[in-house]
Amino acid sequence: MNTAVTQFPLNSVRMDAEIKRIFDLQRETALRWRTSTADERIGRIKRLRDACLADLPALYDAAYKDFKRPAVEVDLTEMIPIMSESSEYIHSLKSWMKPKGVWPTRMTLGLKGYVQYEPRGRCLIVSPWNYPVNLTFGPLIPCLAAGNTAIIKPSEMTPHMSAWMVKIVKQVFPENEVAIFEGDSTVSTSLLNLPFDHIFFTGSPAIGKVVMAAAAKNLTSVTLELGGKSPTIVDESADLDLAAQNLMWGKFVNSGQTCIAPDHIFVHESVKDVFVQKSIEVLKKRYGATPQDSGKSADLAHIVNERHTQRVAGLLADAKQKGAKVLYGDFVNAKEHFVSPTLLGDCPADAKVMQDEIFGPLLPIIAYRDLGEVIGRINADQKPLALYIFSRSESNIQKVMKNTTAGGACINHTLVQFSHGNLPFGGVNNSGIGSSHGFWGFRAFSHEKSVVRTRFMMAKLFFPPYTDFVRQNIQNTIKLFKLW
Repeated sequence: MNTAVTQFPLNSVRMDAEIKRIFDLQRETALRWRTSTADERIGRIKRLRDACLADLPALYDAAYKDFKRPAVEVDLTEMIPIMSESSEYIHSLKSWMKPKGVWPTRMTLGLKGYVQYEPRGRCLIVSPWNYPVNLTFGPLIPCLAAGNTAIIKPSEMTPHMSAWMVKIVKQVFPENEVAIFEGDSTVSTSLLNLPFDHIFFTGSPAIGKVVMAAAAKNLTSVTLELGGKSPTIVDESADLDLAAQNLMWGKFVNSGQTCIAPDHIFVHESVKDVFVQKSIEVLKKRYGATPQDSGKSADLAHIVNERHTQRVAGLLADAKQKGAKVLYGDFVNAKEHFVSPTLLGDCPADAKVMQDEIFGPLLPIIAYRDLGEVIGRINADQKPLALYIFSRSESNIQKVMKNTTAGGACINHTLVQFSHGNLPFGGVNNSGIGSSHGFWGFRAFSHEKSVVRTRFMMAKLFFPPYTDFVRQNIQNTIKLFKLW
């Protein structure tokens, strides 16, 4: 079984030729898979799932080498989403694949209409480094379920987890079905030059724009799962124990390297001090009595590499230099790629931590007095991927839900919208285009073809020649629409 897994040097003519060879090779498979059955597609998903489960110890080792990520967190954030997504497709795909009948409109009486789901064809999946397996095989599952072939480009920033995925793909699929190419941005550029039928990209808004521009050259459809600064509100009515427990998890799982992590928290001034104290107590209980102790915790992942450690440390230094107060944390071990969970207060608006997506274990906490002002600040920024509110006031909850826009939202919880297979997951504008997970993932990788079948011919009443009888029929139809 041959699989494209070579890691190519920069500016390699061989790289371009090999990518093109695999792309061309998958064309015949994509055409043949248009008529693939639900059982055939489910079989591919099961083989992928089983191969992942059979090699879990190697994944734990790879994740530790890339992030020092705890094995339990690998299960929670990488494997459970893959197993859950697989299960949804295994149990629901036959139903989702069936043509969906629609009622005729008043203008189409006598016609039978339905939506037929077709594979898009050859698909490209470009995945990020923060949850490599989850955000690579997660899209691959609906891609296969919809009957498509795939070429995968994982991130070069997590080489051990990427190598693990290469091994899995090689075990399960021949290269004319699923292929995977490692390498840097030059590999991505070569792939994006090809006329794929669909591109699924997960990453930053900046690179999302590059992907969308490349796709436009070939009129390729895209699903973009991006990011942004996801705001959180803790109002005066909130259960502060619940909020502290949940937010200190949602923010610091994977050391804050999560696209839907709470980016900053607006806390009502009347409860801010109590909330901060409860949050500090949670952090000490989970990761150690001091920020230095947290660096030794077996339950806390590290930053992915030196460059990102320096980036996060730079955000922290900039915030302090501009007047932000450290409420807890402020420990950096560059050698170990570690930044401790850090709570910041009084961050000025011009601090980089308030402008850039943090993607690390820094959490600005902002006191507020009026909820309307918070909503105004949220609406002044780009539309986020996620929004969170902790409140026991239904009026406050509805005020926020109705007056803000986000890809998804949680009330008195964080992150779990990602794992709800019966809800679409995706962003809006700057935070993403399109949705995935469950049926929405199947739709993302499918062409929804409209099909109309004649039962009895009403349209002949409007055919030429346009006699007085035909003109009268048209006029009567227009009048009927007004009455209906």
